[in-house]
Amino acid sequence: MGATADGRKELITVVDGARGSKQSWLELLLDLKERGLTTPPKLAVGDGATGFWAALREVFPSTREQRCWVHKTANVVNKPPKGLQPKVKADLHQIWLAETPEQAGKAFGHFLEKYGTNYEAACAYLAKDRDVLLTFYDFPAKLWTHLRTSNPIESTFATIRLRHHRTKGGGSRRPSLAMMSKLVRSAARRWQRLNGSHQLSLVIQGRIFSDSVLQNAASFSTTEHNS
Repeated sequence: MGATADGRKELITVVDGARGSKQSWLELLLDLKERGLTTPPKLAVGDGATGFWAALREVFPSTREQRCWVHKTANVVNKPPKGLQPKVKADLHQIWLAETPEQAGKAFGHFLEKYGTNYEAACAYLAKDRDVLLTFYDFPAKLWTHLRTSNPIESTFATIRLRHHRTKGGGSRRPSLAMMSKLVRSAARRWQRLNGSHQLSLVIQGRIFSDSVLQNAASFSTTEHNS
């Protein structure tokens, strides 16, 4: 799934492939490039699938990365004992729901300090992706809700998983792909436009946002000259 400059979500491809395979993702991204996606996407959002990120860096090396907070939260929360998990989850929410990157950084450090001694594995799993978990702060605030997770595509594929379970599999490869494509296209009719779509053109132009505020290059240049 992708998004256009006016904020419309679009289905860009439905293919099958080996789960987590770099080669499968590489073929998908190269196919998109051949079909006209010649301008690298500004940001890609996904879970920790190493094959996808390896392929992305090869095909679109300038595209920035954002790890999905829903996937990360679920994996971190599963490591401590069950009785502690609601508290761990609440503390993780303090990070990615913070209003500024500074507040998120403080909450991140607090989490590592609070749980690092007794739950080192959970903290190590969180800390290894620190930079790419907070990439969304470099984009307009109205887009954050869309950029923090891969939920839009996950919710769409939930329908496919349910149908697959009920039919006990979709049969051979071609009927399965046909079923998936039909279900996704049906779901696409209900996709809503992204919040803050009026700012997407600025993002595509490469304009800089700091704490969700658009930075005016001309004013910075004047300030530096006067000083």
